[in-house]
Amino acid sequence: MEEVRIDVRTQSPERIAEAKRSADLCFRINHTNPTTPECQELINELFNNSLGENTRISPPIFTILADKVQIGKNVIIMNGFQCMSAGGLTIEDNTMISLNCTIATNNHDMYDRYVITCKPVHIKCNVWIGVNVTILPGVTIGENAVVGAGAVVTKDVPDNAVVVGNPARVIKYLDANKFKNKE
Repeated sequence: MEEVRIDVRTQSPERIAEAKRSADLCFRINHTNPTTPECQELINELFNNSLGENTRISPPIFTILADKVQIGKNVIIMNGFQCMSAGGLTIEDNTMISLNCTIATNNHDMYDRYVITCKPVHIKCNVWIGVNVTILPGVTIGENAVVGAGAVVTKDVPDNAVVVGNPARVIKYLDANKFKNKE
């Protein structure tokens, strides 16, 4: 996966406009009663009406570039979700993301810190991400994987793996034949 580099000193007008749009909508979402239709309409607007069917996102949420985020159907994202999405984020169907999770698809160049280095994050189908997990740029989380609470995911997670710790490491594999309700 190739790294994309963005110099924040010379951002495109489109990127600046999307960052402003995302910030405005996040603010409005986070200051609207979360049980109202208005809040859900704002969340849909933030993600350009592209959320999959039966997807639920509970505020507060924060994302810098929502147009770089793709979310499938039957996804649940709990309160406190933060996403630095310049590199692109894909969350596939039937994924559950618990409280206070952070996904970073971008970082800074070590020597020129005004340059953002970006790599996409891909979360495959039927993943469960525990409380306070951090996922770093360029990571793919495999199908059916479980990421334990507080983990810091620095490298790819295989299908059916359970990972924990900082940095996250595989502690066991789940039997893929036992999963129910994947559709």
